[in-house]
Amino acid sequence: MSTTMNLIPIRDSAGAGEHTSITTNGNSGGFYSPAKEKAATRGGYGYGNNGYMCRWSPLIRRLRQPVAAAAKFKAIETLMGWSFDSDSSAAYRGGYTVLINTWKRDSLLKKSVAHYASCRGTDAIHVVWSESDPPSADLKSYLKRTVLSKSEKANKPNFRFDLNEEDNLNNRFKPISELRTDAIFSVDDDVIVPCGTLDFAFTVWQTAPSTMVGFVPRMHWLSGEKNGVADYEYGGWWSVWWMGTYSMVLSKAAFFHRKYLDLYTYKMPASIRDYVTKERNCEDIAMSFLVANATGAPPVWVKGKIYEIGSAGISSLNGHTYKRKKCLNDFVSLYGRIPLLSTNLKAVHAGGGEWFW
Repeated sequence: MSTTMNLIPIRDSAGAGEHTSITTNGNSGGFYSPAKEKAATRGGYGYGNNGYMCRWSPLIRRLRQPVAAAAKFKAIETLMGWSFDSDSSAAYRGGYTVLINTWKRDSLLKKSVAHYASCRGTDAIHVVWSESDPPSADLKSYLKRTVLSKSEKANKPNFRFDLNEEDNLNNRFKPISELRTDAIFSVDDDVIVPCGTLDFAFTVWQTAPSTMVGFVPRMHWLSGEKNGVADYEYGGWWSVWWMGTYSMVLSKAAFFHRKYLDLYTYKMPASIRDYVTKERNCEDIAMSFLVANATGAPPVWVKGKIYEIGSAGISSLNGHTYKRKKCLNDFVSLYGRIPLLSTNLKAVHAGGGEWFW
């Protein structure tokens, strides 16, 4: 059964979680928002591959129409530069592997495993364990029972811990043996994505299996030069909301192909992994760079509610944005260029009834 989705330009008429009325703008032929009005005054330009301004393609207008995920998306993804292999699409129907990154939060891990075990698309659950002490026998037994009891499928999801000898953020992207799926859903232990929303995102990923498809968009833009070198800014949610564009989706809640685990570990420059180890940050930005460099295409942001059930993380600490900006610019230096591509499209379930932020 096909799933109907809409690919629509980001609109900035309301804040996160806020519903407001929409006014049509006869001049632009679309919806009105402060950000869109601002974009119109600069000639309908957006950010290109190099961070400089470039004119939007008429493709944006065509992508406002609903498309069927299984049938009508191919022409769109071809134009977007995504690679679609119809001969191998059947392999993606087997579901996805949920890859949960955790750190000394057993209570959150229990809730997370219980939830994802109940999702019909879950084929396996792997927990990335980087603590010095291995998980206790009681914890392993509890989680295995939970998976069996929460899953309603005849073939229960596989469950296992992926143990690591050291605490390192690169651990979350280590290759996994004996995987039965190409799709990996990478998620933090305190992030809950409702099963219906997750399955819809998986459907979106099936149409563009070489790109990242996720729920947490971020952006970059060129802010100027420092000592003759391009200097980029890192933008969080409110920057995405205001500017109406994004160039990354964070791996705290995102689908990507299993091949990127191998590429991250064995093909990506070791200097970037060393950087992540030293700074204890930015492994998600590193993965975004890797995928963008491999595909030459932007990620896909899926509009959907997600829930963070833990306490505030490192993103709430002072200096977080500065550290992320530093990572961004240091990775640009290591790559010799910026591979990130910006887009103003988001995937929305046509039957979801939500067309606002």
